[in-house]
Amino acid sequence: MLIVNVKENESIDKALKRFKKKFEKTGVLRQLRQRQAFEKPSITRRTQVIRAAYRQQLQNNEEM
Repeated sequence: MLIVNVKENESIDKALKRFKKKFEKTGVLRQLRQRQAFEKPSITRRTQVIRAAYRQQLQNNEEM
């Protein structure tokens, strides 16, 4: 849990800005987005193979 101490005579905007920076550094949002778009390892391998085959086909066409 993130804790941001608000100093005396400090505006809420500055404290909120510090909170946002700390939150960004933890990477919680990035991790959440990754988990939402989870893809099974077999599917990632399959897409990599398909992409590699496509690139290889393009290279072969350029050489001819």
